[in-house]
Amino acid sequence: MNEASAIKPPSKLKNLLNLILFFILLIASAYKTGANFPKLFSGFPEMGKLLSEMVPPDWSYFSNIWIPMLETIRMAILGSTFGAILAVPVALFAASNVTKSAVLYYSARFILNLIRTIPDLLFAAVFVAIFGIGPIAGILALTFFSFGLVAKLTYESIEAISPGPLEAMTAVGANKLQWIHFAVVPQVLPQFMSYVLYTFEINVRAAAVLGLVGAGGIGLYLDRTLNWLRYDQTSTIIIFTLILVLLIDFVSTSLREKLL
Repeated sequence: MNEASAIKPPSKLKNLLNLILFFILLIASAYKTGANFPKLFSGFPEMGKLLSEMVPPDWSYFSNIWIPMLETIRMAILGSTFGAILAVPVALFAASNVTKSAVLYYSARFILNLIRTIPDLLFAAVFVAIFGIGPIAGILALTFFSFGLVAKLTYESIEAISPGPLEAMTAVGANKLQWIHFAVVPQVLPQFMSYVLYTFEINVRAAAVLGLVGAGGIGLYLDRTLNWLRYDQTSTIIIFTLILVLLIDFVSTSLREKLL
């Protein structure tokens, strides 16, 4: 019997039981959280009223928001860069085929798991409480978020590299730094740069929201227009933020395709 024939597909009964279990969990979750379709549909009239107040947008408000938009981009650039720099050594320590020290390996994994469990908005709220309202809190929040994301993706790429160059460097008596420089970096660098660009895309969107908790950027103006019930200005912010994000996503995706 070959290996392909030895792999049996899951039985229909098992699939049916899994489907039933899924719907039971879905219904129980909806019941416990108080979610129901009548309540959802009852909000449609208010949603329509809100959307009607957002049209037409107040295009003149763009003169007030283009500088905060640039600040949002700068926050994303700095947060992505600082996070990526911090991610490099931790990713090396967290890669099982690079680090032989159990202390370094498990410490790096623990730090990454801890960082990745904390949402960027919570980071931003904490840093706003420490440093006050402004972009510094946003940059630090994005740095920690970028650090966790880039480090995890990078160490997974390191663990998936070809062992051939590693064995060759070991055979010629290379030290650890030479081993990493000549055997690990060339294989991982394209993916690493792609991860940094991907993280930058996410950070641009995240930076636009962090201002809602006082962490600088366009989010501060978004929060202000919502509090003042100036939904026509809110729609202006949303439209230009959408255009900015789409443009950055297009450029970043093109660069990542060239890298890979």
